[in-house]
Amino acid sequence: MDTNPPPTDSKEIATRQIGTGSSIVHLLYNFSKQAGKLAIVYLFGYFNISPAWLLAPVVLSVLREEWGKEKELKRNIAKAAALSNEKEVILARVDDLPAWVFFPDVERAEWVNRILNQVWPNVNHYAKDLIKDVIEPAVQESLLQYKLSGFSFQKMRLGTIPPRIGGIKVYDKNVSRNEIIMDMDLFYAGDCDISFTLSGMSGGIKDFQIHGMIRVVMKPLIRTIPLVGGLQIYFLNNPNIDFNLVGVADLLDMPGLSDMLRRIIVEQVSAMMVLPNKLPIVLSNTVSQKVLKFPEPQGVLRVHVVEAKQLMKKDISMLGKGKSDPYAILTLGADNFKTQTIDNTVDPKWDYWCEFPIHANTGQSLVCRLFDHDDSKKDSKLGLATVEVLGVTRKGEVDQWITLEEAKTGLVHLRLKWLQLSDKIADLKEALHETQLLRVTSMSTAVLMVFVDSVRDLPKSGGKSGGAPPDPQVSLTLGKKTCLSNIQYRTDCPVYEQGFTFLVSNPETDTMHLKVVDVKTNTEIGKLSYNLSALLGKATLELDDQPLSLKNSGPDSTVMISMRLRVLKYMGPSSDDGGDELSVYGDEVKSVQAPPQPSGPAPPLPSTPTQITKQPSLKKHDSIKREDSVSVKSGLASVQSADLSSEEGPEHKSFDQRPEPVNDPMFVSQAPPKVESAPPGLHHRHPSNASSIMSTSDLGKIQLTLRYSVQRQRLVVIVHKIANLPLKDPSNIPDPYVKLYLLPDKSKETKRKTETVKDNCNPTYDETFEYVMSQGELSNRHLEVTVLTQKTWKSPVMGQVVVNLADLDLTKATTAWYDLQHESTKDKEQ
Repeated sequence: MDTNPPPTDSKEIATRQIGTGSSIVHLLYNFSKQAGKLAIVYLFGYFNISPAWLLAPVVLSVLREEWGKEKELKRNIAKAAALSNEKEVILARVDDLPAWVFFPDVERAEWVNRILNQVWPNVNHYAKDLIKDVIEPAVQESLLQYKLSGFSFQKMRLGTIPPRIGGIKVYDKNVSRNEIIMDMDLFYAGDCDISFTLSGMSGGIKDFQIHGMIRVVMKPLIRTIPLVGGLQIYFLNNPNIDFNLVGVADLLDMPGLSDMLRRIIVEQVSAMMVLPNKLPIVLSNTVSQKVLKFPEPQGVLRVHVVEAKQLMKKDISMLGKGKSDPYAILTLGADNFKTQTIDNTVDPKWDYWCEFPIHANTGQSLVCRLFDHDDSKKDSKLGLATVEVLGVTRKGEVDQWITLEEAKTGLVHLRLKWLQLSDKIADLKEALHETQLLRVTSMSTAVLMVFVDSVRDLPKSGGKSGGAPPDPQVSLTLGKKTCLSNIQYRTDCPVYEQGFTFLVSNPETDTMHLKVVDVKTNTEIGKLSYNLSALLGKATLELDDQPLSLKNSGPDSTVMISMRLRVLKYMGPSSDDGGDELSVYGDEVKSVQAPPQPSGPAPPLPSTPTQITKQPSLKKHDSIKREDSVSVKSGLASVQSADLSSEEGPEHKSFDQRPEPVNDPMFVSQAPPKVESAPPGLHHRHPSNASSIMSTSDLGKIQLTLRYSVQRQRLVVIVHKIANLPLKDPSNIPDPYVKLYLLPDKSKETKRKTETVKDNCNPTYDETFEYVMSQGELSNRHLEVTVLTQKTWKSPVMGQVVVNLADLDLTKATTAWYDLQHESTKDKEQ
């Protein structure tokens, strides 16, 4: 039966006729499209063209479409968060709450977001000048390396969506009276519209997103309005940046091909606003530019990448997986260093040295990323290790094996040393002696800070008085490092007001070379050479606002320059007790002082199991000093990249507050709260009494440290040691190791494993493992800890414990002993 009544008026009849016509057009379109595809295939066969020419575009098109869908989803989520209010963001992201929820000293920032929303339209004008005058010339120079020219911005609109501030922390302790320091969690996912031309092609950037911790320093404080002389704005570490290419440039927005342009954009942001680079803004004419723009490093971090071991095998061989060709890239702020590549090994030895000037030790992190070099494809990741700079500055010197993150297996051996700055010439002799002992020619003994104020009376083009003014740029070279100033267009008296920092190998013999180049004609229009030994004769090792004559230039050409030399000196551990507000960046782990280990061979085995369990434990790898292995491993390996919006207190003390030695090697801190119940199928065990050495279980006990880092969104687990493993046969001593799983996801992704300690019933590991997870996930997660022995091929289980993470206060590190129990029936079935 027809349920549709016949049309009753002319309007409805016309509508149905249009619908019928549209269906016919759509049918013809599909027919033409399919016929076109068949015609292309036919022509390829007719002209004997290789199928690869047809297959390659199809594969690239599919990959580009899938990659674009994933990126578009992330952008839409970020944009929705930027448009939402604070309540909606919290309700939508219960597992990733802002820092002010957990830390009382981190303030809510909705009042700042309302201010940004009000002033955002005016920011467009400032950003336009900044992009055109600073970023565009730098991008042009970078693209010339790839034989691409003609780059220029055409339209620059930041859109209507302002950035969001997730939280603000203002410091009032250990801060100079002449400045105010605040850290802000900045997130921008706006609707910007930026267009550009490149080699005659038009393109654009949309959906630009940036997320990072930004620091604002207000200095100096003055007694007249506006009370603050200026601002220094910078990112402590490289922010996360993403954007979408549109127009003709959309062809480049594919995996591999767009990396070049994205890398250039990230580099320019780093060169402008990531430490050691700062964006200075002068607010009062009474303040000298030099106060904000003169470099002020706090010291130098000397890094020695010694070696790595047990790296993942990425290369494929005839017999399966072979080895790797590892190298390491070290990143701190905007500075990067790369080690040499060691071929065909998973245990590389680099012996690589590098140094980083540190301008803000609070909040910065050293990241060591390991890669497998591959000539035919993109290099594979082997993991990364992150070290908090503040922890090293407090301890002074650290020698540590660090477990790699984002890797199934692997450790890297780093040695770090914090060198402070001295203005005493007498300290130079000691610094030179130390570098000679290291026998490393790349090491520095001093730091040179240079401030180029201006240049006067440069010669005009052609050397004639009536010629066109030059486009001068200053180049500074010391050793192998060269720094370039901004380009000042069409002027013979350019004002730069820029600061630069150099590491000096030997100030007694080194020379700084300065050149002024006319970028328009690429000719040198002035130069000078300054021997640093001249600074050694100054009382404070400084040269303040000194006009120096330029050679090969005009008769009156001078450069106004200031220089400051500081000698590197090791001053040992910091006397700071870690109780100040700037200690929020580390991650506290309360470690237990391990008893000293004998350096000689192991004592003969006793005849009874009781005697065996009381003997000191011997670790397989004795190259690391026992007195540092526990405190450093439980501190540095877990003290890594930290969010600035964190709580004062439990985040630093493992570096400078090592527990006092105790007579009882089994002494631990207070046990965590007991658990009333556990989920079905899981046998949760309570930590044993801390004051008791003996275990209430006949399977022994294991000592663990559990802590959650809110800043880094990581669960940190440290396996310290095992005590009183049963010995049924004195002639068959176990070879124990510990295996971890994060339940309920018992998979390879959550599996962690310690090293095996041979012939020991009381093994010591002190190994740190991490799980990336949000704090909301802790409520339904359990940690399964299993002790096994490798005496047989099957590796039988010697004991097990399952810890319910929801019942522990993981915002503070908890070290305790847990009684081992028999493996559950459910685990045996699996």
